[in-house]
Amino acid sequence: MFARFHGMPQSVSVELLLIDGGAALLLLVGLWTPVAGAVIACCELWILVSERGEFWLPLVLATLSATLAMIGPGAWSIDALLFGRKQIGPPSR
Repeated sequence: MFARFHGMPQSVSVELLLIDGGAALLLLVGLWTPVAGAVIACCELWILVSERGEFWLPLVLATLSATLAMIGPGAWSIDALLFGRKQIGPPSR
């Protein structure tokens, strides 16, 4: 995990790692899912733009976290307990 921060300055890598880890914990428990997904997507895009070399892993992680931010929390998340589960269905006629 620390290998992809190798070329960045130490202060930037630690801050980015803490922000990314905090948002990942929020996603893990299902709290503030859209916000946490957007933060992870932004962090991964920052890594993608600022780092030279391997770009597939940050690109895939940014895409997945942006998708998760748009889809929202699952049925067993804290967000679903606090705010209710939102279902998206086909439009009715």
